[in-house]
Amino acid sequence: MEVVEQAVEAIRAGRPVVLPMDTVYGLATNPYREEATWRVYRLKGRPDTTPSALVAADFSSLFDCVPELFGRSGVIARALLPGPYTLVLPNPARRYLWLTGLDPETIGVRIPELEGPSRDILDRVGAVMATSANLHGGREPRALADVPQEIREGAALAIDGGELPGIPSTVLDFTGPEPRVLREGLVSGAEAIERALSAVA
Repeated sequence: MEVVEQAVEAIRAGRPVVLPMDTVYGLATNPYREEATWRVYRLKGRPDTTPSALVAADFSSLFDCVPELFGRSGVIARALLPGPYTLVLPNPARRYLWLTGLDPETIGVRIPELEGPSRDILDRVGAVMATSANLHGGREPRALADVPQEIREGAALAIDGGELPGIPSTVLDFTGPEPRVLREGLVSGAEAIERALSAVA
Protein backbone atom coordinates (compact mmCIF):
# COMPACT_ATOMS: atom_id res chain seq x y z
CA MET A 1 0.00 0.00 0.00
CA GLU A 2 1.52 3.29 -1.11
CA VAL A 3 0.43 5.28 1.95
CA VAL A 4 2.10 2.75 4.26
CA GLU A 5 5.35 2.94 2.30
CA GLN A 6 5.29 6.73 2.39
CA ALA A 7 4.64 6.81 6.13
CA VAL A 8 7.35 4.26 6.90
CA GLU A 9 9.86 6.18 4.81
CA ALA A 10 8.93 9.47 6.53
CA ILE A 11 9.15 8.03 10.05
CA ARG A 12 12.49 6.40 9.37
CA ALA A 13 13.74 9.74 8.04
CA GLY A 14 12.67 11.45 11.26
CA ARG A 15 9.74 13.36 9.81
CA PRO A 16 6.40 13.62 11.65
CA VAL A 17 3.37 11.66 10.48
CA VAL A 18 -0.24 12.00 11.66
CA LEU A 19 -1.53 8.53 12.51
CA PRO A 20 -4.90 7.33 13.80
CA MET A 21 -4.19 5.47 17.04
CA ASP A 22 -6.57 3.47 19.24
CA THR A 23 -7.56 6.57 21.23
CA VAL A 24 -6.93 9.82 19.34
CA TYR A 25 -4.97 11.00 16.30
CA GLY A 26 -1.28 10.99 17.10
CA LEU A 27 1.79 12.74 15.78
CA ALA A 28 4.50 10.10 15.40
CA THR A 29 8.12 9.97 14.33
CA ASN A 30 11.38 8.07 14.70
CA PRO A 31 12.05 7.48 18.43
CA TYR A 32 15.76 6.85 17.94
CA ARG A 33 16.58 10.31 16.57
CA GLU A 34 16.57 13.18 19.03
CA GLU A 35 16.11 15.84 16.37
CA ALA A 36 12.95 14.08 15.18
CA THR A 37 11.36 14.55 18.60
CA TRP A 38 12.23 18.25 18.68
CA ARG A 39 10.68 18.60 15.23
CA VAL A 40 7.39 17.22 16.60
CA TYR A 41 7.56 19.48 19.65
CA ARG A 42 8.11 22.57 17.53
CA LEU A 43 5.18 21.62 15.31
CA LYS A 44 2.93 21.28 18.38
CA GLY A 45 4.35 24.27 20.23
CA ARG A 46 5.09 21.91 23.09
CA PRO A 47 7.70 22.48 25.84
CA ASP A 48 10.67 20.15 25.51
CA THR A 49 10.36 19.31 29.22
CA THR A 50 7.10 17.43 28.57
CA PRO A 51 7.52 13.65 28.26
CA SER A 52 6.26 11.67 25.28
CA ALA A 53 5.49 7.99 24.91
CA LEU A 54 7.55 5.32 23.26
CA VAL A 55 4.91 3.40 21.29
CA ALA A 56 5.86 -0.13 20.25
CA ALA A 57 4.24 -2.53 17.82
CA ASP A 58 4.46 -5.49 20.21
CA PHE A 59 6.33 -6.80 23.25
CA SER A 60 9.29 -7.94 21.20
CA SER A 61 9.77 -4.42 19.83
CA LEU A 62 9.20 -2.88 23.25
CA PHE A 63 11.81 -5.05 24.96
CA ASP A 64 14.23 -4.43 22.09
CA CYS A 65 13.84 -0.69 22.73
CA VAL A 66 14.07 -0.91 26.53
CA PRO A 67 15.73 -4.20 27.52
CA GLU A 68 15.55 -3.23 31.20
CA LEU A 69 11.78 -3.73 31.24
CA PHE A 70 11.97 -7.15 32.83
CA GLY A 71 10.87 -8.50 36.20
CA ARG A 72 8.11 -6.45 37.80
CA SER A 73 7.93 -3.92 34.95
CA GLY A 74 7.59 -6.67 32.37
CA VAL A 75 4.83 -8.38 34.32
CA ILE A 76 2.92 -5.10 34.64
CA ALA A 77 3.32 -4.37 30.95
CA ARG A 78 2.05 -7.80 29.97
CA ALA A 79 -0.93 -7.46 32.33
CA LEU A 80 -2.17 -4.24 30.70
CA LEU A 81 -0.85 -4.11 27.16
CA PRO A 82 -1.83 -4.01 24.37
CA GLY A 83 -4.49 -1.47 25.30
CA PRO A 84 -5.30 2.22 25.80
CA TYR A 85 -2.72 2.75 28.53
CA THR A 86 0.54 4.65 28.80
CA LEU A 87 2.67 3.00 31.48
CA VAL A 88 5.35 5.05 33.21
CA LEU A 89 8.03 2.53 34.16
CA PRO A 90 11.61 2.66 35.50
CA ASN A 91 14.27 3.62 32.96
CA PRO A 92 17.49 2.72 34.81
CA ALA A 93 19.66 2.95 31.68
CA ARG A 94 18.28 6.46 31.03
CA ARG A 95 17.33 5.61 27.46
CA TYR A 96 15.62 8.08 25.08
CA LEU A 97 16.31 11.15 27.21
CA TRP A 98 14.53 13.31 24.62
CA LEU A 99 11.29 11.43 25.46
CA THR A 100 11.53 11.42 29.25
CA GLY A 101 11.00 15.08 30.07
CA LEU A 102 12.39 16.13 33.45
CA ASP A 103 12.81 12.62 34.84
CA PRO A 104 15.32 10.52 32.87
CA GLU A 105 14.87 7.63 35.33
CA THR A 106 11.37 6.92 34.00
CA ILE A 107 9.87 6.33 30.57
CA GLY A 108 6.31 6.14 29.26
CA VAL A 109 5.53 3.18 27.01
CA ARG A 110 2.53 2.01 25.01
CA ILE A 111 1.47 -0.91 22.86
CA PRO A 112 -1.78 0.22 21.22
CA GLU A 113 -4.46 -1.95 19.67
CA LEU A 114 -4.38 -0.84 16.05
CA GLU A 115 -5.78 -1.89 12.72
CA GLY A 116 -5.53 -0.79 9.11
CA PRO A 117 -2.61 1.30 7.85
CA SER A 118 -1.50 2.35 11.35
CA ARG A 119 -1.06 -1.31 12.29
CA ASP A 120 0.97 -1.98 9.15
CA ILE A 121 3.13 1.11 9.67
CA LEU A 122 3.93 0.35 13.30
CA ASP A 123 4.68 -3.27 12.45
CA ARG A 124 7.14 -2.09 9.80
CA VAL A 125 8.99 0.48 11.93
CA GLY A 126 8.77 -1.41 15.25
CA ALA A 127 8.33 1.68 17.43
CA VAL A 128 7.63 5.40 17.26
CA MET A 129 7.60 8.32 19.62
CA ALA A 130 4.07 9.63 19.69
CA THR A 131 2.02 12.42 21.17
CA SER A 132 -1.48 13.60 20.38
CA ALA A 133 -1.77 15.53 17.11
CA ASN A 134 -2.96 18.75 18.70
CA LEU A 135 -1.40 22.08 19.50
CA HIS A 136 -0.05 22.18 23.04
CA GLY A 137 -3.02 22.52 25.40
CA GLY A 138 -5.55 21.99 22.61
CA ARG A 139 -8.28 19.38 22.51
CA GLU A 140 -7.53 15.81 21.55
CA PRO A 141 -8.35 15.12 17.87
CA ARG A 142 -11.12 12.57 17.34
CA ALA A 143 -11.10 12.92 13.55
CA LEU A 144 -8.49 14.01 11.04
CA ALA A 145 -10.44 17.24 10.53
CA ASP A 146 -9.85 18.00 14.23
CA VAL A 147 -6.08 18.00 13.73
CA PRO A 148 -4.99 21.64 13.44
CA GLN A 149 -4.23 22.72 9.90
CA GLU A 150 -0.67 23.78 10.77
CA ILE A 151 0.07 20.27 12.05
CA ARG A 152 -1.45 18.58 9.00
CA GLU A 153 0.53 20.87 6.72
CA GLY A 154 3.74 20.45 8.73
CA ALA A 155 3.55 16.67 8.80
CA ALA A 156 5.02 14.57 6.02
CA LEU A 157 1.76 12.64 5.80
CA ALA A 158 -1.65 12.60 7.49
CA ILE A 159 -3.62 9.35 7.40
CA ASP A 160 -7.40 9.38 7.76
CA GLY A 161 -8.64 6.57 9.98
CA GLY A 162 -12.17 7.82 10.44
CA GLU A 163 -13.62 8.79 13.80
CA LEU A 164 -11.78 7.59 16.91
CA PRO A 165 -12.86 7.55 20.57
CA GLY A 166 -11.31 10.99 21.02
CA ILE A 167 -10.20 10.26 24.59
CA PRO A 168 -6.47 9.82 25.25
CA SER A 169 -4.80 6.86 26.90
CA THR A 170 -4.95 6.40 30.66
CA VAL A 171 -1.52 7.22 32.11
CA LEU A 172 -0.37 5.06 35.02
CA ASP A 173 2.83 5.60 37.01
CA PHE A 174 4.40 2.43 38.41
CA THR A 175 7.73 3.95 39.45
CA GLY A 176 6.93 5.00 43.02
CA PRO A 177 6.08 3.11 46.22
CA GLU A 178 2.41 3.07 45.17
CA PRO A 179 1.02 3.14 41.61
CA ARG A 180 -0.65 6.39 40.63
CA VAL A 181 -3.12 7.47 37.98
CA LEU A 182 -1.52 10.48 36.29
CA ARG A 183 -4.32 10.91 33.78
CA GLU A 184 -7.71 9.29 33.54
CA GLY A 185 -8.36 8.45 29.92
CA LEU A 186 -10.36 6.02 27.84
CA VAL A 187 -10.42 3.32 30.54
CA SER A 188 -10.43 3.28 34.34
CA GLY A 189 -7.04 3.79 35.92
CA ALA A 190 -8.03 2.28 39.27
CA GLU A 191 -9.18 -0.96 37.66
CA ALA A 192 -5.98 -1.16 35.63
CA ILE A 193 -3.82 -0.67 38.71
CA GLU A 194 -5.73 -3.41 40.52
CA ARG A 195 -5.18 -5.77 37.59
CA ALA A 196 -1.46 -4.93 37.44
CA LEU A 197 -0.96 -5.43 41.18
CA SER A 198 -2.74 -8.76 41.03
CA ALA A 199 -0.33 -9.82 38.28
CA VAL A 200 2.78 -9.00 40.33
CA ALA A 201 1.44 -10.33 43.64
